[in-house]
Amino acid sequence: MRLQIGVMGSAGGGMASQIVERCKELGRAIAEAGCALVTGGCPGLPHFATMGCKERGGLTVGVSPALSQYEHVHRYGSPVDHIDVMIYTGSGLMGREVIGVRSCDIVIIVGGRSGTLGEFAIAYDEGRPIGVLTGTGGVADHIDDVLPIIQKNTGSRIIYDDDPRRLIERCIAEHRAHPPHVREREASI
Repeated sequence: MRLQIGVMGSAGGGMASQIVERCKELGRAIAEAGCALVTGGCPGLPHFATMGCKERGGLTVGVSPALSQYEHVHRYGSPVDHIDVMIYTGSGLMGREVIGVRSCDIVIIVGGRSGTLGEFAIAYDEGRPIGVLTGTGGVADHIDDVLPIIQKNTGSRIIYDDDPRRLIERCIAEHRAHPPHVREREASI
């Protein structure tokens, strides 16, 4: 079974061209590693990763807040191109986050605002391996500010890197070194 790597990040706001390209490279690296890419089916940085993944023939999954494709496009203003499988949760923007994160073996944070912070919190609380693509602004560049406030050992391991390919390699290696059943056992100790 393929590892499922979630890319969670800024769906809107300003996006510098070099950050867009790094997100596409992130998607390419996910595809070349033989993993599936999972996003919230949103525009922005996660969608650029989706585009990169599709450039390399990868499998992409969107977890939509909407009930249907029509609502996904017209109510939420989100794309359907480059997405192989769309899961319509009907749960709204915040509700779909739990389903999206729980569908991932590894979560990658790029840029991000309040929604990304919520996805990070879910992934962290559930002990998922988390990769942070540094230098992408927003939440990604302030995770270290949040961790001292949390003061909770969940078993989640956080990997920081400014290179998209190296980040994916390191996250996959971390997942292999600490499989989910081992992480769950460690978190309960």
